Amino acid sequence: MKVLIVKTSSMGDVIHTFPAVEDALRNRSDISFDWCVEVAFAGIVALHPAIRSIHKVAIRRWRKTPLGGATWREMAGLRHGLRTGHYDLVIDAQGLLKSAVVARQAGAPIAGFDRSSAREPSATLLYQRKYAVPRDLHAIERTRRLFGLALDYQPDLSTLNSGIVPPAGGLPGVEGRTAFLLHGTSREDKKWPVEDWIETARQLVSRQFMPVVTWSNEAEKRVAEAIAGAVPDTVLVPKSPLSGIAAILGRSTLVIGADTGLTHLASAFGLPTVAIFLATEPGLTGPRGPFASTLLAPAGGKVTPAEAVTEAERLLALRSEAPA
Repeated sequence: MKVLIVKTSSMGDVIHTFPAVEDALRNRSDISFDWCVEVAFAGIVALHPAIRSIHKVAIRRWRKTPLGGATWREMAGLRHGLRTGHYDLVIDAQGLLKSAVVARQAGAPIAGFDRSSAREPSATLLYQRKYAVPRDLHAIERTRRLFGLALDYQPDLSTLNSGIVPPAGGLPGVEGRTAFLLHGTSREDKKWPVEDWIETARQLVSRQFMPVVTWSNEAEKRVAEAIAGAVPDTVLVPKSPLSGIAAILGRSTLVIGADTGLTHLASAFGLPTVAIFLATEPGLTGPRGPFASTLLAPAGGKVTPAEAVTEAERLLALRSEAPA
């Protein structure tokens, strides 16, 4: 049975879908998976060894030039690629009108959330199979339940495994325990003050960890350079492709991160991961993993570097005690 997954974005949403893939592989040996995703996150999907083909969309770019010739050619190419996949079923795991329109291009039956469960009820007008899944569950559990209903099995929600492996690579010449500090995030109100990142790096060095930082834009570069300048033992990784950062991240000893996609990736790799949430609620979309936890700033308060480092050490000890 050939199944196409449509989950185009964002990075965290894509990562939240991997446990559902693992469930299906355990319960249905007859299924193979392809995936349709935004081009920016194709490298993330490629981390799962069971995904055979990846169809790339550029919806964010297409919206800027909806009448452009290049846009229409790319959309036609997507439709052709999806049709030639000859899928038995498409699972729209996103529940948006845009993802439903993409799913329809495959010309196969579409399974998705029902009207009471989808993020955009209008998307369900394009589905042939619709399933009720409570909206007050974490995104990972919602997706696992959707896959189970669509593919006729009962997921074991007592376990959590993403099945992804870091790409080849890492930090050449760096030995010892590394702590990746993921300071960059999309919104200003999600950002931990640079002074707290610097203090966190200092505390980690005092515990024989080597802090690692990187950046993807000029604002993040200034923060990364400030951390590395204040704490000379910090490794400053230059702006790199996502696959290169994923390789370094996947081989880190522990991770402390803001509310950002790479923090979700760290938790999915099974790393001791502390997520720092300052302005958003982690309940339904926060990082989940066997050794992940979230520190949520109280109303009018803050998360301190000491709290973050102490929690990271607790998770590291928990991992060291876990069965191999």
